[in-house]
Amino acid sequence: MNESPVAAAGLPAAAHPPALTALEQLVQRWMLRILVPLKGYRHFVAADSYENNTVAQFLGLETALDSDTPYSPTEAIADLRSLYARLENTEPPALPDTLLRNLTHLSGLLGLEESDRLILAFAILLHSHRLLDDTADYLGPMNSIDLYAGIATILGLTEIQVRQGLSNNSVMARAGLLTVDRNGMMCLRGKLDLLSGEFAEQMMHQEVSDPAHLLRGTVNPSRAATLSLADYPHLAKSLAVLQPYLARAVAERRTGVNIFIHGLPGTGKSELARVLAHEQGHDLYEVASEDDEGDPVNGERRLRSYRAAQNFFAHRKIFLLFDEVEDVFNDGNDLFGQKSTAQTRKAWMNRMLEENPVPAIWMSNAVSGLDPAFIRRFDLVLELTVPPRSQRAHIIRGACGELLPERDIERLSQSEHLTPAVIQRAARVIRTVHDTLPAQRVAGTLTDLVNQTLEAQGHPRVGGPDADARPDYYDPAFINADGQLETLAAQLDEHRQGTLCFYGPPGTGKTAYGRWLADRLEMPLLVRRASDLLGAYVGENEQRIAAAFREADQENAILLLDEVDSFLQDRRQARQSWEVTLVNEMLTQMESFSGIFIASTNRLDGLDQATLRRFDLKMKFGYLKPAQAWALFLRFCDSLGLAAPEPALRGALERMTVLTPGDFATLRRQHRLRPLVSASQVLERLIEECDLKEDGRQRSIGFL
Repeated sequence: MNESPVAAAGLPAAAHPPALTALEQLVQRWMLRILVPLKGYRHFVAADSYENNTVAQFLGLETALDSDTPYSPTEAIADLRSLYARLENTEPPALPDTLLRNLTHLSGLLGLEESDRLILAFAILLHSHRLLDDTADYLGPMNSIDLYAGIATILGLTEIQVRQGLSNNSVMARAGLLTVDRNGMMCLRGKLDLLSGEFAEQMMHQEVSDPAHLLRGTVNPSRAATLSLADYPHLAKSLAVLQPYLARAVAERRTGVNIFIHGLPGTGKSELARVLAHEQGHDLYEVASEDDEGDPVNGERRLRSYRAAQNFFAHRKIFLLFDEVEDVFNDGNDLFGQKSTAQTRKAWMNRMLEENPVPAIWMSNAVSGLDPAFIRRFDLVLELTVPPRSQRAHIIRGACGELLPERDIERLSQSEHLTPAVIQRAARVIRTVHDTLPAQRVAGTLTDLVNQTLEAQGHPRVGGPDADARPDYYDPAFINADGQLETLAAQLDEHRQGTLCFYGPPGTGKTAYGRWLADRLEMPLLVRRASDLLGAYVGENEQRIAAAFREADQENAILLLDEVDSFLQDRRQARQSWEVTLVNEMLTQMESFSGIFIASTNRLDGLDQATLRRFDLKMKFGYLKPAQAWALFLRFCDSLGLAAPEPALRGALERMTVLTPGDFATLRRQHRLRPLVSASQVLERLIEECDLKEDGRQRSIGFL
């Protein structure tokens, strides 16, 4: 055979051209091992020529062929073998200095074997050196067995060393640095799943002394806390256990410390995690849920980042935060039998929740969907609810209190769906533009912003300025109840406990008395209506009822459930199983509640008998008595600045047997659009309202 073009070109001088760096020499050696011993040349030489082949150019093969020499696959293979033999007879190049120092640092941190360091170096170069990756593609798709054999050949290791270094229980796998994708056939780079591209870049080009830098982009330092434990008074009972537990666990360097916090978006879960870390004198690092380009990171990769952080930070004063745990615990599909990421790695997850050296805080918007086997392994499971009304008012004052009058702060705080995040974002917008708004529009604009968010979330709007307000002319003397309301208030003031049922026609003052009672006892009032408690999904109603009682207990508030006839129907008449469980939940909550609970209904008949027996007092609210109607009529006209009514109107008023305090409240609202100008006009409107009622009486003729 004629002398090959490569030999004719003067190689082995080409084997180590002076221009090549140690890194390039190392890459060349690995490329040739892929092409020759692993027979990657089968695809490499299949083309008609090496022209514009960057792999051939890098290896020096294209320049070895002069233009007059026709391309021959056979001679091309011979050239490769000759070049491979020459390079194999030279001293192996060392790893690049920066990469070598970083690998040495990692080895001391994690305890890597020499073979592990070499495998990791190869994976890093494979993910960062395009020509090495291109050459590996000539091997085509491979399974795990091919992978072990191939890497052993490329790196000069035994297959046993490679298998051990890449096993699921290896140091690199446990640290999340390097794992094998065992899901089918794929090319070499696809089989070797490195922690991140950012990790490869760091290891290659920046000497790293702080392991946190190696995790940049996958595990990031959290921002500083802006709140304190004092901002979570509604969690006082839970924090009284959680705080000393964390302090003791940190002091004793316990393993397997895991806290699970769940709650609606915007309730302050992340901020609470920052506060907890700050209180313990620890830094907080968050497992990233998106990459540098803003694309979401899947659960598998987030778990690997978490594993790496557990190893890198094992001896540092750090808490780890894993938010949006749905990515890991609830990313399966029950309909198609697809398990979640955590379920497919159940043994590892259970072990990590029992052995992790770095305390971890896991967070989710909901606890539903999590495997009970995982939930029971968390030390504490804490639900972060929407703050109680008093705390919501405190948050509003802190966010924009100087821009709003107190009455608007109190009104906004009435919304039980108003989370801190909604308040703070609306306040930020108002602070930015408030100097462009008339002073009288600031409160209304803030309310509009809040309502737009609440509606988008599927929640009711915050009411207007007079929503649910008790009229300024209110007096228990204007309520026709079959009991002494003043005496009842005095007894409740003394004992601060009672379960009451107020029943009677709409507008007779049941809810208004609850508001008056709250003012009298100087207690917050938590009002819930049927529309607030009845949801669309099975089990949701019970959860909402329990949440209402829990919030009332946390805030030491009077709980008033309006329209209870909507969900406390007699279980003997129930047609659906959920109707029974709903009543059962109400009974359970009533029996365990230690505060003041008021249930109001327009209809007492049809309510569950067992529920009725649980009430300490049942009080009927009826239509106004004639004397009450006239006294309230006088007070109402005076509150509108109208002239005193003529005595002749009294007879007509007292013949209205279905008049309620609510009718006067309705007229008060109408007055904004249809101003009342005289007492006789007030009487006329009252008659109109009574005529609309099902049990209304025909008004008398000639009352004027």
